[in-house]
Amino acid sequence: MSQLPVPGRDTAYVWIGRGVGGRPLPAGRLLRRAGAALLGRTEAEIVVEHGRDGRPLVTVPGAGARVELPVSVSRADGVVAVAARAAGPVGIDVEWCRPLPALALAGRWFAPAEAAWLAGRDADGRARDFLRLWTAKEAVGKALGTGLRGGGLRRLMPVPDDLDGALRSVPGAFDSAWRPVPEALDGGLRSASGGGRLRVGHPRVGGGLVLAVAVVADEAVPVHVVSVGAVLVQAVPVGAARAGTVPVGSDGAVGAARCSAHVAAARSASVERTSLPVVVRGS
Repeated sequence: MSQLPVPGRDTAYVWIGRGVGGRPLPAGRLLRRAGAALLGRTEAEIVVEHGRDGRPLVTVPGAGARVELPVSVSRADGVVAVAARAAGPVGIDVEWCRPLPALALAGRWFAPAEAAWLAGRDADGRARDFLRLWTAKEAVGKALGTGLRGGGLRRLMPVPDDLDGALRSVPGAFDSAWRPVPEALDGGLRSASGGGRLRVGHPRVGGGLVLAVAVVADEAVPVHVVSVGAVLVQAVPVGAARAGTVPVGSDGAVGAARCSAHVAAARSASVERTSLPVVVRGS
């Protein structure tokens, strides 16, 4: 049984796994591990179900009150990522950094302010910046339980930074159903005014992955990243690195280099299975 949870501290935990031969670990395995760690049970006691909306549910059956753990799952060609948070809703999305028409896609799907911001970014890192915005929108939609319905792709995200990957407030004001209030969004990319409870960020991971985690919370929530199977990162809290190691896959120079290398390799590879082309094809 894992001793990951910090008593009395609201934390979002992320498990990232790679399988054998390019196939991801089964999501159920990671979900049971998450349930055991955060609910204080053995993996054998954890049951993985699906709600009416198709989202996974981690539960502990038995007599008495039903115990559920909020979780989220994302997959990207050979990798599966699971987020879990005992204190409330959580969303996760992962994508491989790869070549794509970032400006054209942003112009079609994103708010004008975000498309303009992306156009001003360095061309070499534009694909990564696009995917950071995209994964943020996906993760936020999952945390809210709405997905990208109702204009989710045009919901403004905080400007991605190259610092510690901490979760930041989503810009704008929202009504009781978490729909953006248009009058509050006309200022473009800026700090949040009324959306302070909705937070999203990009924890440090490696290997050419872009990962976003979102929560609904009144205060800042740290993210703790764990790996299963082929190791990408091991127990590195956001904003910290283990002594004697380099945070490969951070949002700094090393992470950018890894992303660029993956983009170069992908130019001669087959198209990866991801949620992104599905939305584009369905337009």
